[in-house]
Amino acid sequence: MNGFLALAILCAGLALAGVASTLLAARAVRRFGAACAPGARPKGPAQGGPALAATVLKPLHGALPGQQAWLEATLAQRHAAPFQVLMGVGSPEDGAVPQARAAMAAWPGVDAALVQDATVHGANRKLGNVLNLMPQVRHGVVVLADADMRVPDDWLTVVTAGLAEPGVGLVTCLYKGVPAVPGLWARLAGLGIDWHFLPNAVLGESLGKARGCYGATMALRVETLAALGGFAALRDLLADDHALGEAVRALGLRVVVAPVVPDHMMDEASLGALLGHELRWARTVRLLNPAGYLGLALTHPLPWAFACWGLRGWALADWGLAVLGVTLAARLWLAWSVDQSFGISATLCRFVLLPLRDCLSFAIWAAGLARGTVTWQGRRYRMRRDGSMTEA
Repeated sequence: MNGFLALAILCAGLALAGVASTLLAARAVRRFGAACAPGARPKGPAQGGPALAATVLKPLHGALPGQQAWLEATLAQRHAAPFQVLMGVGSPEDGAVPQARAAMAAWPGVDAALVQDATVHGANRKLGNVLNLMPQVRHGVVVLADADMRVPDDWLTVVTAGLAEPGVGLVTCLYKGVPAVPGLWARLAGLGIDWHFLPNAVLGESLGKARGCYGATMALRVETLAALGGFAALRDLLADDHALGEAVRALGLRVVVAPVVPDHMMDEASLGALLGHELRWARTVRLLNPAGYLGLALTHPLPWAFACWGLRGWALADWGLAVLGVTLAARLWLAWSVDQSFGISATLCRFVLLPLRDCLSFAIWAAGLARGTVTWQGRRYRMRRDGSMTEA
């Protein structure tokens, strides 16, 4: 057996193992999608008690395209209990200030405030922003939600309902990607969320292997937060969401995923912005779980199939092409399953981009194997082995 044939067989094995993972993910996505359908989502606590009063924390940074509408979606929640929305910026000159004020003006009856505080508490400036909001929290449940999330009007009810279940300490949400700006890069960023992150996370959760806590939405009781040291305990960590979930589990409480999937609004206007964002995610995952990160090789079956076919000489009548065909069919089935399950318009333009998106995801995964710096909110950071970070 020559070296090219051996490599082709290895790539074929990785591709077909990835096909099996892809088909399992498609099945998990369809089940989770059915639970997330508007008619299937909970209308209140499962135990029949009253809805929980909550404070939503929205740390803002910069003027994002369309952000006023996303903030209005948070203010427009149909929730049976009182709720408060606190939006925070580090400077009165922050571009998000006029967007936040306009959103509050559009919903004057909602208990909302914009907090402007430049105090820096640690390397994680988003959490520093959150810490500046905490003195104004008035309710017993805190829901931390990213600025670039667009939520349905029952989102707050669904995520707080989970906290009424016995033994639940934190409720989090998965999300899908929606371009907030025109152009190829925002579309590719959204496809990365929809066809890689979302199905892999759903499969991991269904198998009980994910141990996820997704920073887009994290809801917990104030007393739970106090028991783990508050947000101040996480102020120097890059992966504060993961650390918060682990801290809650260390208290003997469960972290659950709510059956609601908000929109993650993607505003990547360039290839550099896309690579910087996704490489930060990749290197964070590798730092937290090196062995698991290597295992993600199986979630990229299409590039392995392309490599197999290339090693076979691009032959049109060869088992390498058959491997590629099977792999492409499996990936298309997963993409279709995601789009159908979460109400995404399944257009030909989306599916044409699948090979490009898969190869780009593989390249970012490979780049994430190497140590390096990450860029976040315009600053470059170097990560330490304990998960903390320092400006590079």
